[in-house]
Amino acid sequence: MCLAVPGRVVETDDSSGLLMAEVAYGPVRNRVCLEYVPEARKGDFVMVHAGFAISIVDPEEAEKRLAAWREYVEAAAAAGVDVGDRDLLMRALEANAPEETGK
Repeated sequence: MCLAVPGRVVETDDSSGLLMAEVAYGPVRNRVCLEYVPEARKGDFVMVHAGFAISIVDPEEAEKRLAAWREYVEAAAAAGVDVGDRDLLMRALEANAPEETGK
């Protein structure tokens, strides 16, 4: 099972023959392979598993998934589960919210 957070494509490039991207999850950024979704462009939201973008999601779906993550973090913290720096995690989830939703 893959638990993924939507990340926003910041930039793309061809690295040694592979289509790659820098993907932002709020303040965190990772390099991921776009070979499975070569149509992904800057600004798109992608779901990433094991370093590979496996799908593109529209901004509305990205916001739904981010809202679910925010709900999960709040519920886990309320139940006493160690979620690390809860405030930092929530800021990261909010920072990645699509602008179209007014977040």
